[in-house]
Amino acid sequence: METSARDLPWQSVYKIMIGSIVPRPIGWVSTVDEQGRANLAPFSFFNAVCGNPPTVLFCPDIRSTDRASKDTLRNARSNGEFVLNIVTLALAENMNQTSAELPAEIDEFVFAGLEKSASVAVKPPRVANSPVHFECIVKQIIEIGDQPGAGSIVIGEIIHLHVDPSVLFDNDKIDPFKLKAIGRLGGATYCRTSDLFQMQRPPSQIPKA
Repeated sequence: METSARDLPWQSVYKIMIGSIVPRPIGWVSTVDEQGRANLAPFSFFNAVCGNPPTVLFCPDIRSTDRASKDTLRNARSNGEFVLNIVTLALAENMNQTSAELPAEIDEFVFAGLEKSASVAVKPPRVANSPVHFECIVKQIIEIGDQPGAGSIVIGEIIHLHVDPSVLFDNDKIDPFKLKAIGRLGGATYCRTSDLFQMQRPPSQIPKA
């Protein structure tokens, strides 16, 4: 295939993107609305931005069903807070349940049979059984478009961390074999982070400042 992206339907470009930009981490984002109702949804357009200040982003798109913004975006915009819960293999089915499009008044924690834990610095609750949580405040929301398939980039700063000691070593490193995170591929396909290998980064040849 050789083609301009503008010559294909956006849905086709999207399928090629999510099938080849893999594996993608899953941002399992919990928020609350103005009435204090909890919302929980997974986003596969999610990643770290930088370490100082610790910053992450996720990208909620415009729903094709009703051409509306997702509840997560509305909640993050209205109260400026969210929690990122790391998805493990043990939580895969629960995470998948929270991907369902539901009315705003339905609590995805209850819908997916998940226990909540109170956060320390923000209002949204955490997924109790996730071993890693990042409590975040919204720093910036960048609007990309207002049509189905478009959306926004939500940039947040991590202000509080929860890490289960069972997945830690050397006080500040995550053991990937114990974390057992999962990743997103195309369509209905996911991957385990169990087939791992290591490579040492070459030493810097730039003099220290």
